[in-house]
Amino acid sequence: MKTKTIRQTAIFKASLHEVYEALMDSKKHSEFSGEDAKMSRKVGGKISAYSGYVDGKNLKLVADKKIVQKWRGSDWPERHYSIATFEMKKIPGGTKLTFVQTDVPEEFCKDISDGWKEHYWEKMKRMFETSRK
Repeated sequence: MKTKTIRQTAIFKASLHEVYEALMDSKKHSEFSGEDAKMSRKVGGKISAYSGYVDGKNLKLVADKKIVQKWRGSDWPERHYSIATFEMKKIPGGTKLTFVQTDVPEEFCKDISDGWKEHYWEKMKRMFETSRK
C-alpha cells in the first residue's frame, strides 16, 4: 500500500497547556469536536475520537509539549496505523502547533489532511476564541 505524510502548522491564541489539554482531555476534545472522545492520558493508553471514527494509542506524551500517537480511521485498511505527532511551541501571543502524520494511506490522504484543518485546527481556534470572551 502506498502511504503519504501530512505536515501542517496551526497557530492558536492559547497557552501550551490549553492546546495540550484540548487534544488530550476527553471532555475538552469532545467539546471542540462536537463528537464523543475518550483520550487516555497514559503512554500505551487507548484513544478514540469523533465517535469512534478515530482509534489509536498514545506512544509518547510530554505534558504541554509533545504528543505522539498511533492513529487510524475506521475505514482504513484493517490493522493499518499511522503515526501522528503534535509538537507545541510557545510563541508571542500563543502556541504554534507543528503536526506530522506519517504512513497515511494514499487514498485517504487528502480527506485526512483536510479533516485536520476543518475538524481540529479550525474548531480548536473557535473554542479558544469563545473561551476568551
